[in-house]
Amino acid sequence: MIYVSRREVFSASHRLHNPALNDEENRALFGKCNSPNGHGHNYTLIITVGGEIDPVSGYLIDLKKLKDIVKENVIDKVDHKNLNMDVDFLKGVITTTENLAVAFWKILADKIPSGRLYSVKIAETENNFFEYKGE
Repeated sequence: MIYVSRREVFSASHRLHNPALNDEENRALFGKCNSPNGHGHNYTLIITVGGEIDPVSGYLIDLKKLKDIVKENVIDKVDHKNLNMDVDFLKGVITTTENLAVAFWKILADKIPSGRLYSVKIAETENNFFEYKGE
C-alpha cells in the first residue's frame, strides 16, 4: 500500500454557533469563536489517497488530477467564503473543523479515480490539526 498526499490552502470565516442553544449557552460553549461577526482562519488541507501503484504509469494517482478534483469540489467552494452563509454543503452544520473534515470526505470519497480516499486532514492554526479517515 502506498499513500499520496496533496496539500491545499484556503482562507475562510465562520461562526461557531448551535441554533438549538441560547446565546448564553453558545457563548459558554464556543467562547470568542461565537462572536456574532465571526472570525477566520488560514486553513491547510491535506488529502491522502491510498492504494497500489499502477504498473503502467508508476502512479497511484495522477497528482494533477487529484489537485483538480480537490480544487473544483472543495477549495473553489470554501476559499474566501463565510462557511456558515456561503457554502451550500455546510448549511445547518456547526462549522467546527471536525465537521469540515467529515464534510470534505463526503464530497471527495467517490470522486477519487484510482486508489481510495484514506484521510482528510485540516490544520486551522499551526497548532490545531483535525483528521478524518472515513466512515
